[in-house]
Amino acid sequence: MELTLLGTGAPEGLPRPDCPCAVCATALGDQARAATALLVDGSLLLDLTPGIAFAAARAGQSLGQVRQVLLSHPHDGPAMEIPAGLPQPARVPDGRELTLISGQRVRAVAMDAPGTGYEVTGHDGERLLYLPPGAAPAGTGGLDGAAAAPYDTVLADVVGRPDALARLRETGAVTPHTDVLAVHLGHDVPAGRETVRRLTAAGARAVPDGTRLTVGPPPAPGVRGLASGSGPGPVRPPLPRRTLVLGGARSGKSLEAERRLAAWPDVLYVATGGTRDGDREWAARVALHRDRRPGSWRTAETCDLVPLLAEDGPPLLLDCLSLWLTDAMDQVDAWDDAAWAGGGERELRARCAALADAVRTTRRTLVAVSNEVGSGIVPATAAGRRYRDELGRLNAAVAAECEHVLLVVAGQPLPLK
Repeated sequence: MELTLLGTGAPEGLPRPDCPCAVCATALGDQARAATALLVDGSLLLDLTPGIAFAAARAGQSLGQVRQVLLSHPHDGPAMEIPAGLPQPARVPDGRELTLISGQRVRAVAMDAPGTGYEVTGHDGERLLYLPPGAAPAGTGGLDGAAAAPYDTVLADVVGRPDALARLRETGAVTPHTDVLAVHLGHDVPAGRETVRRLTAAGARAVPDGTRLTVGPPPAPGVRGLASGSGPGPVRPPLPRRTLVLGGARSGKSLEAERRLAAWPDVLYVATGGTRDGDREWAARVALHRDRRPGSWRTAETCDLVPLLAEDGPPLLLDCLSLWLTDAMDQVDAWDDAAWAGGGERELRARCAALADAVRTTRRTLVAVSNEVGSGIVPATAAGRRYRDELGRLNAAVAAECEHVLLVVAGQPLPLK
């Protein structure tokens, strides 16, 4: 089954007309995207968007063989232009299945927002799922027994609805062999490297308008994610398994860490700060973090991190190492100069080394958060300077064991490694 992405952008396109934002101002060349529309085997068109005939011509395709046009957007979606010769666009009722003249089978998938998703099965059993912008499969996935087999390719609003991808993974509809393509890309995320970085963390990728792909069973190991057509395309970057996110107070580091796992189900959020009974400001902070997390995530309040890293299980989000260090220093009475000199320093270093070793040997996907405090004013007390120094050492030790390290400044993630 051949797929041509005539457009990969949001319904308004990218850049948006008359939008003065920084993303739209820099969306040039391959970063400019027409509204998403897909041409399947030259005969099935999913979504009719403005300028569709010109988009097809730019991709080297003709719409002359199109026998069916199906819409995924709500009725108040983007304006439709129907080029001469195209059949009248239609929407398939949820759950309805039809067989096209060209031989593909199409089933409409119910969404949790206005719009319709489409599952397309090719002549040889290859399977494609296309979701509209801002929507995810309804219920526990919206995928009944007809979708028991995994999809070969999924096209979805990965940036706007990462939870849709999490639901599909939870039901087994998306596996490590599924090629996940991000479409409906708009100005809600910076273009270029930032888009690539976020999509890589979600196990997805983006391609330029006009890209042609072959949808089918996975090829030989190591080449999944190739853009097919006239020849091989770029290989999708490998998923990061261990990531350290650093940043100052209110820099956005926790939000960045949560974003990196938003497309994965069954994440275990490990909170190292405790409850701090009676501290209303701390309770408000905890509530803010909890309300941001997907409902499928579980929470563990503990500083006993080494056993968690040693176990097999779902991804871990550790927030944060700086509070873990505070607890570890409490345990060895590191704030007291005499206790520090009498063995507290040695015991704390051993605990930090054990944690770094657990990060090195863990088989779980890990995103850890920590504060970067060494760039500010020198603390006035010996205990404060001791904490600053030990946190710097801990961050360096954990960063050495991570494939990816990010520094978040003013909400902007800067890749360090």
